[in-house]
Amino acid sequence: MVDVSQHELVPEHTVLEDDTLEEVLEEYDIDRTDLPKIQRKDPALPDEAEIGDVIKIVRDSRTTEQAIIYRLVVE
Repeated sequence: MVDVSQHELVPEHTVLEDDTLEEVLEEYDIDRTDLPKIQRKDPALPDEAEIGDVIKIVRDSRTTEQAIIYRLVVE
């Protein structure tokens, strides 16, 4: 079986710690539920991700070196 999360084209996915999450939500003046969603069964998610967690995704970007995206894990 292939581990999709380790493929070179899959961006880095990490679970945000609560203190970091609070800073992000405050910076963007949003609630956790306002974030875009990602399903728990997405193969790119880290194994420790649980429903309700927020995932930080770091992607390569043409205009900036990296683009950081946040997603809320849902069922």
